[in-house]
Amino acid sequence: MKNLNRIIPLLTLFLTVLSISAQGPGPKPGRERIKTLKVAFLTERLSLSSKEAQVFWPIYNRHESKLEELRKKERSLIKNSNWDFTNDANNKELSEYLKTQLKYKDEKHKLEVNLITEVMEELSPRKAILLIKAEESFKKRLLQQFRNRRGQR
Repeated sequence: MKNLNRIIPLLTLFLTVLSISAQGPGPKPGRERIKTLKVAFLTERLSLSSKEAQVFWPIYNRHESKLEELRKKERSLIKNSNWDFTNDANNKELSEYLKTQLKYKDEKHKLEVNLITEVMEELSPRKAILLIKAEESFKKRLLQQFRNRRGQR
């Protein structure tokens, strides 16, 4: 029975990764690999039972999808804008840029609050806290690996 409890979350993880990769052309291979590593990392850190995994992953995937959509909009706006940050920029232009950045930061914060609230309600406050800690640990680990690789070049 214990082995079955360990196999089911791994099977859920495998199916999640498989469904992500079956969605056709999408993010770059490096991003896809990071997503796969993140799924495995979160699964391990949250110690999700099979029932919990069935509840958690749809919530988390919706959140990640909305967050990626927001990031794309933000990148597109910045890329397609002619923001002038030189000394010649006037305060009105700089103010507009800052307002735009604050808007995106606010939207990201709202998404984060919604995710934590939903995990807390659907699973438990403990899992919500573990999720916050696991995401921070994953970011730190990823950044450390990036720094290590840059130092090797």
